[in-house]
Amino acid sequence: MTPLSTGDPESIGGYTLLGRLGAGGMGVVYLGVSASGRQVAVKLVHGPYAQEEEFRTRFRQEIVAARRVSGAFTAPVLDADPDADRPWMATLYVPGRNLAEAVEKDGPLNQRELRALGLGLTEALRDIHRAGLVHRDLKPRNVLMTEDGPRVIDFGISRASDNQNLTTTGRMIGTPPFMSPEQLAAPRDVTPASDVFSLGSLLVFAAVGTGPFDADSPYITGYQVVHGTPDLGGVPEALLGVVERCLDKDPAARPELTDIHRMLQALPESDVIGSPKTGQSAESRRRPAARSAATTSAGAATGTATGTGSGTATGSGSGSGRRRRARMLLTGLGAVLAVTALCVGVGVFVSDSDATATAKTTAKATARAASLPDGWRPWRTELRYDVQGVPLDYNSPGCVTEGSALFCGGTGATVTKVDAASGRTLWRTGTRPQGAQPIGVRDGLVYVYEDPDDNTRRVLALDATTGHRRWQRDINKSEAAVLYDGGLLTLSPDYSSFVAYGSSGKELWQAPSLDEYCTPSVLGGDPYALCSQGTESGQAPVELMKLGPGSLTETATLPKKAEALGTVGGQPLFLAPQTAKDVYEAGYERPYNALLRVSSETGQVRRVPLARPLTGAATLVDGVVYFVRSDGSVTAVSADSGRQLWQKVTDVESLSAPAVSATYKRVYFSNRFGRLLALDSRTGAEVWRTSALADPGDKAQSYPPRVLLVKDAIVAMAGDTAFSRSPDGPT
Repeated sequence: MTPLSTGDPESIGGYTLLGRLGAGGMGVVYLGVSASGRQVAVKLVHGPYAQEEEFRTRFRQEIVAARRVSGAFTAPVLDADPDADRPWMATLYVPGRNLAEAVEKDGPLNQRELRALGLGLTEALRDIHRAGLVHRDLKPRNVLMTEDGPRVIDFGISRASDNQNLTTTGRMIGTPPFMSPEQLAAPRDVTPASDVFSLGSLLVFAAVGTGPFDADSPYITGYQVVHGTPDLGGVPEALLGVVERCLDKDPAARPELTDIHRMLQALPESDVIGSPKTGQSAESRRRPAARSAATTSAGAATGTATGTGSGTATGSGSGSGRRRRARMLLTGLGAVLAVTALCVGVGVFVSDSDATATAKTTAKATARAASLPDGWRPWRTELRYDVQGVPLDYNSPGCVTEGSALFCGGTGATVTKVDAASGRTLWRTGTRPQGAQPIGVRDGLVYVYEDPDDNTRRVLALDATTGHRRWQRDINKSEAAVLYDGGLLTLSPDYSSFVAYGSSGKELWQAPSLDEYCTPSVLGGDPYALCSQGTESGQAPVELMKLGPGSLTETATLPKKAEALGTVGGQPLFLAPQTAKDVYEAGYERPYNALLRVSSETGQVRRVPLARPLTGAATLVDGVVYFVRSDGSVTAVSADSGRQLWQKVTDVESLSAPAVSATYKRVYFSNRFGRLLALDSRTGAEVWRTSALADPGDKAQSYPPRVLLVKDAIVAMAGDTAFSRSPDGPT
């Protein structure tokens, strides 16, 4: 601990501060004491982060998650205030050195200590995984060595700083020597098995003083983790069976924590280290001069080589000699080969600069073909209109477009017409509902919802030029109305029939509904019903029904909780869930493992397997299915073959559904706070991004983000604020 310095607060949240325990990229950690005398570790976020509402949201989510973890081998969260001027969190203060410091000072652990360490870490991970979390950064500096056993700290908190954890070598998520292969390939898409791999690496470090994949740069370290054989030289024979299974490249082949705990319990409680795997004695590696845990982690995280750098092989059979030979061999193969392999296998470590430069060059070549609304300029419009009366908020505003006009639902108005070139409000109508996206616009009519009271819902057809009401019809209170190629499809207020209306408001036809849950749907412009037994969606297999005048024709039966995407080659396309179980947990994203194509003529369902299960909100655009996860990762899959086209791990959370530009070959996203992101639609490389909007309003947390294109101009919504930006990105 070091004394408080000038500028440090004297107290935080009622805790008197005694000194500094440490500092990092996210903030400062202080030793504090409560009024009752309890000592706590108080983490105070750095000022720049405190100004970012996006960061506050992520920090708040991590506090909630961390509070779910409690156990003898973790440091529990005692208090927190994510809404303070500078967010802070207080955890139980655990005196003791971290594992990196212990090994650096005293050398590797003996077998009795290794057994106790492994058992404690296994129990800590068990508690973390039971809470639905994955630690993601299990490393020596995150393990405190206390008198009553190890304590795991900073679980989940590392995610809160991912969005700024950048180095000169590229985007870093985690600590390379202790990451799993799948974390390197897709850092946001890991399972508890990733922590098991990290546990294996950490036990090797504790046993010999170096990690099993240590190298002179994060590039080589990452390559070794993904493709290399772990260096287990010096690991006690009794521990080899445990670490070898933990370090399996296949997550499914790694042991469960209960199995690891049982294997560790079976180890002898002897202080004798035992015969290491190689001829090198363990004692000769007790004080590795090449690098300590501290320099390993720091060097890897900054892209700086910290080893001896001799570049010569020792000729011995030692593990360190093998590592040096491996580095020489990679160097001898040529930098181009090494970098190429890393770009393919360890994308998290590769800078996006080259891909971004290529994408920008392509953009310049296509920019001449861009088309913008006449007189377009960047704009921002607040879709807030103060009205009196009881509000009705569907928490789903958005805009639809026709020509150079936007029709938007916001706060306090049913619909607002906005000039897409300037953002100027052309007309506004209605006061209820608030926060609902218009159904659509077609043939000079904009279709919107109106709720005159809590028991009635109508669809209105408004003149798109003037906003005047042309006609209205009562519809079902619960189910959406949808536009199909021949008109507007609705469900009757009493659930008994599907009703189609033409542009004049005339009823075109009716079709009977079923005595079960049914909802209108449109696939490829054709009217369908999606039905399942029960009173709500997802309780039974999905029946795809073709609708027409007086008829409801069963077309195909799809799995429970299958999701409709649209059509490919005229065939309805669905997502098949890997599991249909009901999960009532915040943040849960259902995995999908196949696409289902339905023949419109025969009803035959063809299953197209995905290479691996994918999660996230799925959107079909121009033959590509985009899976967008809440943590910001995007995966593009061919709707025809199911082949993964690319995957991009971004650090922009809460992304919208995509908008795709054929002119610019880009995929655009917005997030809740008005940050725009442009990816190359062919490779997934990031082309550009913008900063978040200044003060998007108090609805940004609860309203989903949206983005669309008006010609080539980007229009997005954050909260109840609409804004437009150039496809050329920030200048």
